[in-house]
Amino acid sequence: MDIARPSPPPTLGAAWLVQARNHPWTALGLVASLLAVVVLLAASLWQIVNGEAKAGLRLALLGGLAGFAATALGALPALFLRHLAQRTEDVMLGFAAGMMLAASAFSLILPGLSAGEEITGNGALAALTVVVGLGLGTLLMLGLDQFTPHEHVHGGACGAGCERVNRIWLFVLAIVLHNLPEGIAIGVAFSRGELAVGLPLTMAIAMQDIPEGLAVAMTLRAIDVPAGRAVPIAALSGLMEPIGALLGVGLTSGLALAYPVGMGLAAGAMIFVVSHEVIPETHRNGHQTPATLGLMGGFAIMMVMDTALG
Repeated sequence: MDIARPSPPPTLGAAWLVQARNHPWTALGLVASLLAVVVLLAASLWQIVNGEAKAGLRLALLGGLAGFAATALGALPALFLRHLAQRTEDVMLGFAAGMMLAASAFSLILPGLSAGEEITGNGALAALTVVVGLGLGTLLMLGLDQFTPHEHVHGGACGAGCERVNRIWLFVLAIVLHNLPEGIAIGVAFSRGELAVGLPLTMAIAMQDIPEGLAVAMTLRAIDVPAGRAVPIAALSGLMEPIGALLGVGLTSGLALAYPVGMGLAAGAMIFVVSHEVIPETHRNGHQTPATLGLMGGFAIMMVMDTALG
């Protein structure tokens, strides 16, 4: 009697086609945003190569590199730590989420509203401009979340074609999705060369990248990745921040209204990640209260930093 063999999982290409048929508008938005990303990144790199980079582009790149360095610094203790208490990890991620939320509000949305009102001369139009950006950032991250195979420790694998990808790479792609909007936010905030806008945001993101880098490295160790591989992988995930920073500058280099729209886009992408990924991760293990207290602490610290440095 022949035993039926299970059919092999579909290829990544086939899985993406199925996902695109099921979610055509999301797929269309993702394709358009990815094409724009490629063009913007190429334009920023071209300016750097030709020595045409303005102060905003240089500051954005330095800010992105600061985020990368902070992620690498945070990952280093994983060389010596064998285990990190789940409660501690949830509090750390909650703290990072609070800083990201406050940065979105005080360093992105409020300056975006101010710039929009200055350009349009109307508060309602300024708010609408930023809301358009929020929507674009949400659509970008929603598309990446649905079409990029990735995995979270407690949430399992998700994204089209995830069954075809090695588990370590699933975690790496999850980290990439998390770090990209942070880099974009740094680039947008520095795009006008204004330290008062970009510096508080960059400091906040770098501060929360330290516990985040440790959490990522320890997560990789928890799935039996050796410390000698877990730490470099966690550190290299921070490279998405300087790349994202270049994209952020490119987003705001066109029309005047591109600046408030870009601020809204960066904020929307960061808020999406916090609500869709970070907070659910911190609440899966019964540590909702300490994680929420960590979030409130991170929010308060970022608010004070923005007031003092802004």
